[in-house]
Amino acid sequence: MRGIYTYHFDKNWFYSWVKGAWFDIAVLGVILIFGFMRWFSSRIDFTREEIVHRDGIFIRVNTYIPYKNISSVTIERPFYLAPFKAMRFRCDTRAGIFKTVDLKLMVGKKTHDAIMIHMPDVDERKKIQGLPQADMLSVLLFSIFFSSGFSGTIYVATFFFKGGDIAHKIISRSLNILTAETAKITEKLVLKIPTAAIFIGVFFIASWFLSFLVNLFRYGRFTIDCDKHYMKVGYGILDRKEYRIKNSHINYTDLRQNIIMKLFGAVAVNISCAGYGASKNRLPVLFPVKSEKSLGKNLNVIGIYSGISNDYRAQPAGIGSYLLIPLIAASLIIPSHDWAAKLFPRFAELSLFVAVMLEIPAVWFIIVKFVALMTSGVALYEDKIMIRCSSWTRFHTVVSDKNKVVKIELEQNLLQAMSGRCAMSIWFEGEEHKRFKIKAMKAEEVRKIAKIIGYDLGDKVSA
Repeated sequence: MRGIYTYHFDKNWFYSWVKGAWFDIAVLGVILIFGFMRWFSSRIDFTREEIVHRDGIFIRVNTYIPYKNISSVTIERPFYLAPFKAMRFRCDTRAGIFKTVDLKLMVGKKTHDAIMIHMPDVDERKKIQGLPQADMLSVLLFSIFFSSGFSGTIYVATFFFKGGDIAHKIISRSLNILTAETAKITEKLVLKIPTAAIFIGVFFIASWFLSFLVNLFRYGRFTIDCDKHYMKVGYGILDRKEYRIKNSHINYTDLRQNIIMKLFGAVAVNISCAGYGASKNRLPVLFPVKSEKSLGKNLNVIGIYSGISNDYRAQPAGIGSYLLIPLIAASLIIPSHDWAAKLFPRFAELSLFVAVMLEIPAVWFIIVKFVALMTSGVALYEDKIMIRCSSWTRFHTVVSDKNKVVKIELEQNLLQAMSGRCAMSIWFEGEEHKRFKIKAMKAEEVRKIAKIIGYDLGDKVSA
């Protein structure tokens, strides 16, 4: 294509094009031949107990996956594969690390239908009735709360690096318009905010809006059905994804909130299961933003519980472990501006703007950590464990079976040891070993929790 664009069409154009692009044509031919040979040597077989994929040209690789070990199945239908009636099939088990896919194929409709007969599915006669469905408002709120300017900036950067000259021209033109508009806004403002500061603010707002649109298209048309053994989830407008998940292979359920969602009693329900949400930039969401009260008891069979009080709580006396660093950061921002303004008087206005913009999230972080101190804790009931904790500005309510706890850690420094408090960390089963940490817990209560779960922490702790 590059060669055709370069040459002028005349009677010798084809000869000149082949002479200049023969190597490109040869490489393309090798790629096509290699792809055809891989397709020709790829075969899918079924037995009564397993799916078998045979692949490889020079080295044959046979993959055997028993049906009973399948945790999740993913069918992806991107819009650009629709004309070919093709789709991507992914099959995952709890084996492997770093969210690796156990079996990944591109198949046609006939092959897809043959495969899905053997895959786990929801029994239509035994479906859970009254399951809350995600409406447009739910997806809209989810896209608002879980979009970020940072993600939007990454999308812009990806477009810039992969798009080459075309992306460069588009972005350069957009930046010139953005710069001109921010200059106009600066002139009209009563406060003399520097153009650069306005530019940065507008850029990140635009980046957040881009991230918001991406999430809206990504999680639109959200549907879920489930029975006691399996669940079926589908979402996506242009890039449609459909999942089949085995309930017993869910490692834990995570009800996520930010401070605004917590204020209004709203949650986004996520799960940890091999293969679900493992694609790039995908969240393992089971229910977008819903009212916590709307999650009834009929969802207990899939690990979703609500209205359970903490049996063991973070201690208010350990307020320093939550608020010390945020308070120090917030108290240093304004003095840092004064120091920078004295050293660089020309940038005093920009420094003030940056200081104010940093002070807002710092104060916000203090509020978040104070709420985390008052709400963090552990609840134990039947064969379940519920952990309430926070990570940065997110709140987590994690529910799992006690037997899926793979590691528990009690951590103390010298001052905590003297006061009898500690930090408690728990890890659950899964390809991704995520840590959930609660600070300012009573050490004796943590040892009691560990003993109930089946761990003996003893008297020695890691400092």
